[in-house]
Amino acid sequence: MLLELAIGDAYGAGFEFAPERAAQNTLERYLPHPRYASAPGSYTDDTQMSLAIAEALLAGGAWEPQLLADHMLSAFRRDVREGYAEGFYRLLMGCASGGELLAALRPTSDKNGAAMRACPLGVLPDVAAVLAYSRTQAAVTHDTPGGIASAQAVALLAHYFLYRRGPRAQAAAFLDAHVPGYGWGQPWAGVVSTNGVETARAAIGVVLSRESMSAMLRACVALTGDTDTVAAIALGVASCCEEVTRDLPAPLLDGLEQGPYGRAYLEQIDRRLLAMVVGG
Repeated sequence: MLLELAIGDAYGAGFEFAPERAAQNTLERYLPHPRYASAPGSYTDDTQMSLAIAEALLAGGAWEPQLLADHMLSAFRRDVREGYAEGFYRLLMGCASGGELLAALRPTSDKNGAAMRACPLGVLPDVAAVLAYSRTQAAVTHDTPGGIASAQAVALLAHYFLYRRGPRAQAAAFLDAHVPGYGWGQPWAGVVSTNGVETARAAIGVVLSRESMSAMLRACVALTGDTDTVAAIALGVASCCEEVTRDLPAPLLDGLEQGPYGRAYLEQIDRRLLAMVVGG
């Protein structure tokens, strides 16, 4: 889950709001980010905050804002990197504790920061838990209808696949039943903004309309716009679906960052996360 999410994130980062690079969307290699100095193959905030949520879940304890803020700040401070919204980046840099971060946050955004980190919550054993945990984590930074709904939809789709709730063809109806009013199964067309619902709809649309991970990754980037977040969500969720062909090219697997929180660490957390799937 996190490995594929990170590959989507790192590959999509090379095309983020850079439509002039469309011809290079060949899956042959990672590109450098168009604005940041990070090396090709480096993941961004999408993966780092997904790790924070995964680690909070694995830590156990009460699922409360304090736990989440502590893990978000810890994941960032141990491995500072660019890619965050400017205001949130300043808070992460300036706050010394999760409590201080919570006090400073103004969670009125409807952007995609809550949706991008929601995939790990799909391992929870029932729909009610997925919805509740997703709401709580979203509300820390994105306590808006769209911020919450987009996070719930992403986590629920991962849950649907992990627990084999039904065929992929019926996944949109499942989402619409539990997070109504957004038309999750409607194909997305056009540039993807940083809006949470738009991003989730775009990623879900790709997952439900392509047969392989490589096709999904190319399709996410071809949409243009916030390509790293769309691709991160899409591949993270798709990795949970047994109907999807796992054919990501070797250069992308081998080229993903290998630092202390790189590929090996992601695989380790993946194993622990997936061990939480009841009956898995």
